[in-house]
Amino acid sequence: MTRSFQDIARQVIRTEAQALAQLEAGLDDSFDRAVELLLAAKGRVIISGMGKSGHIARKIAATFASTGTPAHFVHPAEASHGDLGMMAQGDVALVLSNSGETPELADLVAYSRRFAIPLIGVASRATSTLLTQSDVALVLPQADEACGTGIVPTSSTTMTLALGDALAVALMEHRAFTPEHFRNFHPGGKLGARLSKVRDLMHKGDALPVVAMDTPMGDALIEISQKGFGVVGVTHPDGTLAGIITDGDLRRRMDGLLSLNAAEVMTANPTTIGPDALAEEAVAIMNQRKITCLFVVDPDGPPKAQGLLHIHDCLRAGLG
Repeated sequence: MTRSFQDIARQVIRTEAQALAQLEAGLDDSFDRAVELLLAAKGRVIISGMGKSGHIARKIAATFASTGTPAHFVHPAEASHGDLGMMAQGDVALVLSNSGETPELADLVAYSRRFAIPLIGVASRATSTLLTQSDVALVLPQADEACGTGIVPTSSTTMTLALGDALAVALMEHRAFTPEHFRNFHPGGKLGARLSKVRDLMHKGDALPVVAMDTPMGDALIEISQKGFGVVGVTHPDGTLAGIITDGDLRRRMDGLLSLNAAEVMTANPTTIGPDALAEEAVAIMNQRKITCLFVVDPDGPPKAQGLLHIHDCLRAGLG
């Protein structure tokens, strides 16, 4: 009887999960030595593999590079035709091969031995050429491939990918890699927007709409119109923020408005935010308080207006 598609899928997932459990159980001090080698690298981590292992190597290199460990993928066939020059003393090589006997890796392995470049090998056979030549051998357990025939790399590539992730996370934790560091490597897209700080999006300098407390409202209206945010900050003589004038304040004081000064119209002690707060936090505050702008002040010093963040700035950045 032919199995259903879902039955096949569950079997594949179950087989690969069992392989991962074997990988976890088989970890030993060779993993520690691999991490120590990677931490000691003064150059980059050169990661290589052929075929499906090459695809996994590219992903591991990308994960390393985005989490604070400089890494670069080198195709083993291209390495034999000039790309070996990408490897130099101070680098560490991480080479992947399920069998450990991939012919295309021979030149790369030989080059690492000739120039004393530390080599970390990942393969499923401890006696393979790759692992016997490696300074650190990471042996994959002899787990069943999920295809059922043992031909298609499935469980083996899943284990290799997981092992790469484990190395990357171990390096991250040792280096105390933070979301701020992560954002530096991911400035674009939704992730970059979520990790943006207020100072990255705020308006400052001449773009900042501010007036003194004794400014006539006629001049304050001009400032509101020219700066285009629909608000103006009102400052004490020492430059600290005293209040804010919004459309709502203008409507409430419409009668005789032009006879008043900014201090008589403003809302005192407005909601503010610090420049190092996440922009996502600013969006939450604006949504909660049903406002469209936040003045940016130093939370630990005199509350001088450093900038202004508008909800539109956050929306353009992909937040909200």
